[in-house]
Amino acid sequence: MSPSLFSRPAWTGILACAGILALLPVLNLAFEPGHALHVSSYTVALVGKFMCYAIAALALDLVWGYTGILSLGHGLFFALGGYAHGMYLMRSIGKDGVYQSHLPDFMVFLDWKEYPWYWSFTDSFWYAMLLVVLVPGALAFVFGYFAFRSRIKGVYFSIITQAMTFAFMLLFFRNNTGFGGNNGFTDFKRILGFTITEPGTKAALYLLTLAALVGSLFLCRWIVTSKLGRVLQAVRDSESRLMFIGYNPLWFKLFVWTLSAILCGIAGALYVPQVGIINPSEMSPGNSIEMVIWAAVGGRGSLLGPIIGAFSVNGLKSWFTAAFPDLWLYALGAIFILVTLFMPQGILGLAAKLRQPKEAA
Repeated sequence: MSPSLFSRPAWTGILACAGILALLPVLNLAFEPGHALHVSSYTVALVGKFMCYAIAALALDLVWGYTGILSLGHGLFFALGGYAHGMYLMRSIGKDGVYQSHLPDFMVFLDWKEYPWYWSFTDSFWYAMLLVVLVPGALAFVFGYFAFRSRIKGVYFSIITQAMTFAFMLLFFRNNTGFGGNNGFTDFKRILGFTITEPGTKAALYLLTLAALVGSLFLCRWIVTSKLGRVLQAVRDSESRLMFIGYNPLWFKLFVWTLSAILCGIAGALYVPQVGIINPSEMSPGNSIEMVIWAAVGGRGSLLGPIIGAFSVNGLKSWFTAAFPDLWLYALGAIFILVTLFMPQGILGLAAKLRQPKEAA
């Protein structure tokens, strides 16, 4: 078994990292600002956001690293999960908005008189959570069925996924769609009756995100080390040979593609209450391309690599955009080029090479 799936040091590292991450909100609540052990609320929120990105990167690795399907549209599934949860959060505002109406402020401003039909029942948290799973999952299933049945693959599949997310971004930018236009959803007040800005609520959301990340990692590991995982890797390595021995790749690809979209939707749903906003810019093709970079930098086809990549790239982005805000896109492009040329297996692959004893001359 590959060291990334997982050797004893890898398990030790996973448990240690999970323990450290779980400790951050505890230190935030237990110690006052200024104390040596205090962790700022900003740091907790930032790491919580990174964990959402890590779930999305892990979902992408399942289809790209293990099945050979390069998607440039996973940002769409991430955003749809966020919008599904955001609809519940907007309805939870009640009459505490600027216009003191039962409708969200953006609907009052645009002279809407009632909720559109697709907002029905979104005042229920559990219905909204069902939408988080069903909306990206159903879209992925329908899109994937027709794409895979038509034998679309490689760069052509990547292009149409990018076109799909761009089309949805343009749709959600329109004010008449009922999703807030270019401003999207924001100014959330409550979740399940708890004030969303309370430190305890933020800590609970953070720990729930950590649990989702660990659960997603274990689920993906179980899939890729099973017989199903071996079939998926066969699809990646030689789909025509797999068909020759009697397998129909369609349903295997469709399963992993749909599951990956659902995991992205869950990541988006966890992202929105912690960041406090969701708008169509989350669907931009650039965001989907960044997910690919996370997986590539960390090491695709390893599960742990994309998680490492998501934390590394976004940590660097947080520092770089503060120090050199106009240069981040150039730096991101340079990172991708350098990794492609000199670290094709990413950070995890480089670490594995360094651990190997040098061959005798």
